[in-house]
Amino acid sequence: MAAVSPEYHMINQRTWPCKSDGGPRFTAFSFVTINDNKPRLRHSLTNHNYQSNQKTQNSSDFSQLPDDVLLKIAATFTLPNLRAASQVCKSWCDGLKPLREAMLFLKCGKRFKRGRGGVKADINKALESFLEGAARGSTLAMVDAGLVYWEMGRKEEGIAFYRKAAVLGDPAGQCNLGICLLQASPPDNEEAIKWLYKAAIAGYVRAQYQLALCLHKHRGLSRNLHEAVRWYLKAAEGGYVRAMYNIAICYSVGEGLVQSHKLAKKWMKRAADRGHSKAQFEYGLNLFSEGNMTKAVVYLELATRAGETAADHVKYVIFQEMSTTCRDRAMLLADNWRPLPSSSR
Repeated sequence: MAAVSPEYHMINQRTWPCKSDGGPRFTAFSFVTINDNKPRLRHSLTNHNYQSNQKTQNSSDFSQLPDDVLLKIAATFTLPNLRAASQVCKSWCDGLKPLREAMLFLKCGKRFKRGRGGVKADINKALESFLEGAARGSTLAMVDAGLVYWEMGRKEEGIAFYRKAAVLGDPAGQCNLGICLLQASPPDNEEAIKWLYKAAIAGYVRAQYQLALCLHKHRGLSRNLHEAVRWYLKAAEGGYVRAMYNIAICYSVGEGLVQSHKLAKKWMKRAADRGHSKAQFEYGLNLFSEGNMTKAVVYLELATRAGETAADHVKYVIFQEMSTTCRDRAMLLADNWRPLPSSSR
């Protein structure tokens, strides 16, 4: 596939201030009077300010960054950030051209993978596009290439691309690499935890959840319920549904924190409203115990449709105590239900 380079029209602006055209005399420098009565600047002060200004200008002149350094810095950039960086100055616009091209290949690859944008799904063409993007330095393309390789069963090649992205600081690559190393035979728990921790402290919620699991289930780390709960809560607050369910269970039984049925119910509802089937079942049972039959049936029906067969038996029992009108209303509410947005990454 031929690379297509997007056009970027730079705004006609100066990166650095222009030379002074005259104007008022600066008065911030101290003057001394010499015997000839002519005021002169102190040499030491003049020299000091000159050196200081030179250091400031040299240290902030990012337009002089070598292209290979610039590409490494911007390797994890999304398209909006890449566009903004490309408008900083002409040298950045030129230096970031490979990554802008990578974004085109990335977009093309996603279309082929999902069969969208007027093209038929073709995993091989998707992989080809992702590889082109990865070759131009984009960690986003590296992660997608790694995922395709993993789904194809070519796990070593997938891990290699995850590792490339991880080394360049991509949280998704770090998280995926960590999970792959946990699943390896034999697992490399120590390195897996290292990468999961890097992604977790960067705010990547899936990594926070996986790190919490490792702390909870004693995988590669000493079992530490308090630390596990801390990471579950971070991931839950970041919108990760599985973490919402787990933190609800922890509050329910008082594992790793003070027991609180109120907070357990709050997090269980949040997980249920975002489509977690077990949370829908648990929350439906909770509503049933409180006597809220209609809402209980709604959540139990949603759980049943998601594959929780036990929820169907409970729903059937409740049905015997409801009028036909209430049953129909509950089914209508279930039919019109839509999950709230959540974070899958």
